[in-house]
Amino acid sequence: MELLSYLLRNIKLNSAECDAIGRAFSKQIFAKGTVLAHPDNHHQNVYFIEKGLLRAFYNLDGKDITHYFFDENNFLISFESVFFDRPHPYGKQVLEEACLRAIPYSKLDELCNSIPAFKNFRLQVSLQVISMLSEKTLALKFQTAEQRYKNMLDKFPGILLRASLGHIASYLGITQQTLSVIRACR
Repeated sequence: MELLSYLLRNIKLNSAECDAIGRAFSKQIFAKGTVLAHPDNHHQNVYFIEKGLLRAFYNLDGKDITHYFFDENNFLISFESVFFDRPHPYGKQVLEEACLRAIPYSKLDELCNSIPAFKNFRLQVSLQVISMLSEKTLALKFQTAEQRYKNMLDKFPGILLRASLGHIASYLGITQQTLSVIRACR
């Protein structure tokens, strides 16, 4: 879904506000495999995914681990870099051709200061991200691999067709062999 259509489904904006937002966000197309930011980056852009699938990832002892998947109608931001001026531990990679809308955080902040409804919406999106990450932490601590797999399929329908099994297994916190066993039992 296009950014403005998404926003208008969630907040009231007049035509001048829509124009300002449309001008501020640049439209960018990225090929599958593109790394938008490497782990430990100071990335300052905010992205809205109009089309495509991305992942946040990190490296642990030389191993690539998928932290989270982001599909259409989601925002991505490097929280640590933007809010705390420290390296963001997660990289961002495009898993299938993607159409993104991008804006530097400083310009987003200016927009939010000039458009009150957009400022409130930014807070709602931030709280949704915090909730999402909290759910992921709880799942890794208290759910079985099978439960995490089922929840992933509910949250990301079609993910098995869009992401590699290696990325899916690392997201679930299991090996590819365990993933294969879980899939065979379903």
